[in-house]
Amino acid sequence: MTVVYDLKKLKEVLDDTQTIAIVGLSKDEYKPSYRVAKYLKEKGYKIVPVNPNIEEVLGEKSYPNIASIPFDIDLVNIFRRMDKVYPFIEQAVEKKVKYIWLPFAVFSNAGLNLAKENNIFMIQNRCVMEEHRNLFK
Repeated sequence: MTVVYDLKKLKEVLDDTQTIAIVGLSKDEYKPSYRVAKYLKEKGYKIVPVNPNIEEVLGEKSYPNIASIPFDIDLVNIFRRMDKVYPFIEQAVEKKVKYIWLPFAVFSNAGLNLAKENNIFMIQNRCVMEEHRNLFK
């Protein structure tokens, strides 16, 4: 499945975002989730780890799921296998986030439909770090 996004819209999403929940954020500095979270934090975004197996990472308290985060989230970036992303999309919809982002090679047609039904803009198969680097040179 190919999804084409207008670069102006991606820039708008990143400009409008302040707080990013990162589902599956690992403490392993070699994992993509860690590298992306570290980059985003360095660029001034508030990152919120979502991983029930860790207490904190990158100096931020980790939450077991999206629903347990006690404040508003703008964007949810989901680092889970394709067959595991839908429940997190459901949680993001329940949390009433503005945006959902899935990294390279991760798609969810059912999740995309759910997001659209709830007026949430969802990006698939794109790396938020790479897009930020390209758009904010």
